[in-house]
Amino acid sequence: MEGPIILLIEFIFYHFLVVISIPANLVTITILSRGKCGISPGVCLYLISMATADLMVVFVSLLLNSLGSRYFPYTFLFYTAVCRTVTVLGYAAIDCSVWLTIAFTIDRYVAICCHNLKARYCTQKTAVAVITTVCLVNILRNVPFYFKFQPYGTLGGVLWGCANRQEFFTLPGWVAFFWLHHLLNPLIPYLLILLLNALTVRHIVLANRARRGLRASSKGEQREDAEVANRRRSIMLLFVVSGSFIFLWMTKIVIFLLMEISKRHVYPSYNHPVIIADHTGTILFYLSSCTNTAVYALTQSKVREQLKRAVKYPFTLICDQVSSLK
Repeated sequence: MEGPIILLIEFIFYHFLVVISIPANLVTITILSRGKCGISPGVCLYLISMATADLMVVFVSLLLNSLGSRYFPYTFLFYTAVCRTVTVLGYAAIDCSVWLTIAFTIDRYVAICCHNLKARYCTQKTAVAVITTVCLVNILRNVPFYFKFQPYGTLGGVLWGCANRQEFFTLPGWVAFFWLHHLLNPLIPYLLILLLNALTVRHIVLANRARRGLRASSKGEQREDAEVANRRRSIMLLFVVSGSFIFLWMTKIVIFLLMEISKRHVYPSYNHPVIIADHTGTILFYLSSCTNTAVYALTQSKVREQLKRAVKYPFTLICDQVSSLK
């Protein structure tokens, strides 16, 4: 492949993500759907929806858009209507993935810090309502992107290709939409996750300090505090999920702010440090779409157990078939 090294790395990495992320997210969805991981139904719904959104990000944005258009030129993927639709679905999938992470973070914040609200909010019914609303809103708010593009021309009487309309970058309405889009993803979500995690950490530190003080004055009991241990396990998943999001989106956000503050969006070559950092940020935020399985396996012992069973199942099946033939 000809071209700058960053484009070659990006191209290779997209193949890696497709090969790894699609089966990983499918396994995650399957395991969580069985409901045998010791996770509450509401939390399980959030995790399944996040894995599904990540699966759609990889399938639409990487497999269909980035790789499909390269390997299958002059196919239906280049019809103007198709590439417009794929672009809208790609934006919507990324937004759903981000805002479902926010919804999960809010749910865990309420569960840990708002005991009066916990019984009413942290339920399966609320999770279904929140997930449905988040997905519908993010799909609808990305529909304007369908009109961002115009065809390159016609081929066989069919509108062909997708080119950016110049007015998208100049008309006040489009400029306002562009800024609103980037405020809703990733600037506001990023700040929300930082804020919610800071508040959660503060609540946990104060609660643990108060609990240690009470236990110290209760007849010198030295046994491990079961409540603190349970709380520690319950927040581990939250911090790993949100921490992964913060780390993997950081480069993309910094570069976006740098470009907007400097009012410079065009650079002389792909070897410019800012362009290299921008493509690196894109690779990292796509990487966040295949970290679910690893995150859940690292933080949840029952998920690890189910993964081990899933890995062993084909070999067990083969051994059983061989034994039945003897």
